Amino acid sequence: MKKVLVAFAISCCTFMLTNIAHAAPHFDDEPRTESRGHGKKARQDKHDQYDKRRMREERGVQRLQQLRWQPGYVMPQHYRGNGYKVEYKNHSLPKPDRKQQWYKVNDDYILVNSETNSIIRIITD
Repeated sequence: MKKVLVAFAISCCTFMLTNIAHAAPHFDDEPRTESRGHGKKARQDKHDQYDKRRMREERGVQRLQQLRWQPGYVMPQHYRGNGYKVEYKNHSLPKPDRKQQWYKVNDDYILVNSETNSIIRIITD
């Protein structure tokens, strides 16, 4: 019985020590930033991705600014935000019917059907 208890105590101690060894901090000779992919190359790749996204967004804005609006066209989603909405009273515009909204885009006032987002009328400023 004594041998069984000693074997059990040794196995418990061994088990506890292995768990402590796994939980202990790991020390390397190489810096942590390089081992996790945060080195110069990773920063440069991230910067390149940001530049590409910014250039793509600028091209999209330029393309949208060159649009020629026509009645019947669907208003692009980019312009449907509250930032482009205007009150007809403040800009001497005709009163819109129910479910219609005036927007100002590139010095044009555009009357849009709120349900279908189709352009009804355009007034150039």
